Parts: sequence; structure tokens; C-alpha cells
Amino acid sequence: MDQPEHFTPTDLAEDRTILANERTFAGWVRTSFGSIAIGVGFHALFNRMEPPWAPRAIASWFLLLGVVMVWLAARRAAAVMQRLSPHVIRNARKMNMELIASAVSLGAVALAAVIWLPGLG
Repeated sequence: MDQPEHFTPTDLAEDRTILANERTFAGWVRTSFGSIAIGVGFHALFNRMEPPWAPRAIASWFLLLGVVMVWLAARRAAAVMQRLSPHVIRNARKMNMELIASAVSLGAVALAAVIWLPGLG
């Protein structure tokens, strides 16, 4: 594969680093979903545990952990993106990562509401 003459191997390595950063962000988002799923699953399996607030609190902890994880990942990915300059590829925008983090957070808050508020769950 021929590469354009005006791009150096370092330029293309920077593009590969940007793509790796995006894959890492996606991995952390998946891990965040996993934490949220553990919280929902824990509540579903142990919702009859005594005292009744205990399974809710444990489930909420995992929901919160998922939210914190996705925001830390977005912050770190945005910091890496800011330091690198794409040459051939078009990199993800910080706003897109924040939209993903916001959507995950909104979903986790909605699940917490279903867990804690009577009549919703």
C-alpha cells in the first residue's frame, strides 16, 4: 500500500494512536454498561433481601460506578484527542463522547429511579 509522500510515518502513527484511543473509549463504555447490568441484575435477583434498602443500595452503587466510569473515559479520551492531530482520518469529536456519556448517565438515572421509587419497578 502506497502512502502519500507528504505524510510521514510519524503522522500515520499519530492517526493509529487516535483510532486506538477511540477503541479504548469504546471499551470503557462497554465496561460501564457491564457495571450497570450487574446493578440491575443484582437488584432483580436479590430484591427480596432484608433489609429492603440493601439490594437497592448495592444496585445503585454499580449504577453509579458505571456513570463515573463512562465520564472518566470521556474525559481521558478527549484529553488524548486534544494532544493529537489527525492527518488522514477524521477523529471523534469531544461532543460526541460527551453525548455518549450523557446517554449512559441518563439511562442509569432512569434505572435508579425504577429501583428506588415505589410504583415504577
